[in-house]
Amino acid sequence: MRAARYHEYGDPQVLRIEDVPEPHAPAGAIRIRTLAASVNPVDWKLRAGYAREVMPLDLPVTPGRDAAGVVDEVGEGVTGVAVGDLVFGLGGLADTTAEHVVLTAWAHVPDAWTPEQAASAGLASATALLGLAALGDLAGKTLLVEGAAGAVGSAAVVFAVEAGARVIGTASERNHGYLADLGALPTTYGDGLAERVAALAPEGVDVVLDTAGSGSLDDLVAIAGSTDRVATVADAAGAARLGVRHVYAENRSDLMARAAALGTTGTYVPRVAEVVPLEDVARAHELAQSGAPAGKVVVTLAATA
Repeated sequence: MRAARYHEYGDPQVLRIEDVPEPHAPAGAIRIRTLAASVNPVDWKLRAGYAREVMPLDLPVTPGRDAAGVVDEVGEGVTGVAVGDLVFGLGGLADTTAEHVVLTAWAHVPDAWTPEQAASAGLASATALLGLAALGDLAGKTLLVEGAAGAVGSAAVVFAVEAGARVIGTASERNHGYLADLGALPTTYGDGLAERVAALAPEGVDVVLDTAGSGSLDDLVAIAGSTDRVATVADAAGAARLGVRHVYAENRSDLMARAAALGTTGTYVPRVAEVVPLEDVARAHELAQSGAPAGKVVVTLAATA
């Protein structure tokens, strides 16, 4: 099968398209014929070598954490899914930008989603849901989401609004209309955030979720009033320094199912900015790493389901 791989850490140009052996579904997992895989920040950070000390990889590596495609193998003990089903979900730490992928967490793709949207949902929704879970029951609370227009942040806004929270979200002004459509009160990030938040929520915020990892964690703790009212999914170093909870995504099918349920109602629609073919995977990583696209960059691997 064809897969994107890199044999050394470096810029996007280290990515190559190669023929590699197909994986097969072990017990408790499924294999898909991949239609699309998204590019997440962790993918390009691993490729660039930024995380080599904490997440060492055995090179060569196929990048990618999530994907969508058609089931073509079902491992022993797996129920509720069959060959031919269209699903999305999570693979390993790095292995989904390939024509066949083993998923250990998955859900059926809602009819309302394209395969490209589905490929964008796995890691973002798992991260957002677990980040929010660390903050407890959100019903009736005011939540501040830092980096609310990103893939994880926008998913967090949707899930939090659905849970009954009043959400304030930070983003650049070009994304304020998008956040308002999701049900959040938008504001800009950076200097003066505490004053802007106070104007939107004079009674204060109850809890804060950092999805940006932009170095604002000290300010977010000050806004919340204590470290136990803040969680981050993007700033491990800051969390360790301040005593804030740092949350990692987990491969759990129940999290995929919750995302799919909101996708079925049209409440959650993953935002896709750019779609490129596998042959242009280096450009996909360049786009994602630039931070310019308003939404996920997705790599396609097949034309139809």
